[in-house]
Amino acid sequence: MLLQELKQYNVILASNSPRRRELLADLGIEFQVRTLEGIDESYPHDLPVLEIAEYISRKKAHAYQAEMADDELIITADTVVILGDEVLGKPKDADDARRMLRELSGKTHKVVTGVTIVTASATRSFSAVTDVEFAELSDEDINYYVDNYRPLDKAGAYGIQEWIGCMGVRHINGSFYNVMGLPLHRLYTEIEHLLND
Repeated sequence: MLLQELKQYNVILASNSPRRRELLADLGIEFQVRTLEGIDESYPHDLPVLEIAEYISRKKAHAYQAEMADDELIITADTVVILGDEVLGKPKDADDARRMLRELSGKTHKVVTGVTIVTASATRSFSAVTDVEFAELSDEDINYYVDNYRPLDKAGAYGIQEWIGCMGVRHINGSFYNVMGLPLHRLYTEIEHLLND
C-alpha cells in the first residue's frame, strides 16, 4: 500500500497554499511544508498555455532539489486558469479580481494544475485539466464575493469550494480537487508509479 511505502520518505509539500495542505492531508499522507522565497515562475511566451503549469512546477522542483536529502520526496505544484488563450493568474487587486470574474461569467474555462514529484533518484511531472463552466454572474454577485472572500490569492480570482463556486459553477468536467489546486487521484497514482517503476 502506498501509505506504507511512503513511510520510508520524509514527504515535503513545497507550497504556501492552505488548500493544497488540506488536500494532501485528506489523502492520509504525512508531510511537512517547506517553502523557498523568490522562485522564478516565469515561462517562455511561446509555450503552449496547457503546458505552463507543469513547466512552472518543474522549475519549482528544480529550486528545491539543490537542498534535498536522500530520504525526501518533494511535491511542487502550480495552477493556472485559462480562458481562451489567456492565462488568468492571481489578481493584482480587488478591481482586477472583478475584471477576471466578469470575463469568466457565462463561459467555460480550463483549470490546469501541473505537479512535479521528486526523490533523490527520480522525477515525475504531469498536468491535470478540468473544464469549468460558470453561469452568468451579476455585478452584485461578483462584488459580494470579492468583498467577503479572499480572491486575491487564487488563480482566476475564485475558489470553487467557496460561495461563488457553490452558486455560480454550473458544470465541471474533470477533477474537482484539481480546481482547488491538487488533483488527488492522479497525484496518488503518479506517486505509486514513481516509487514502483
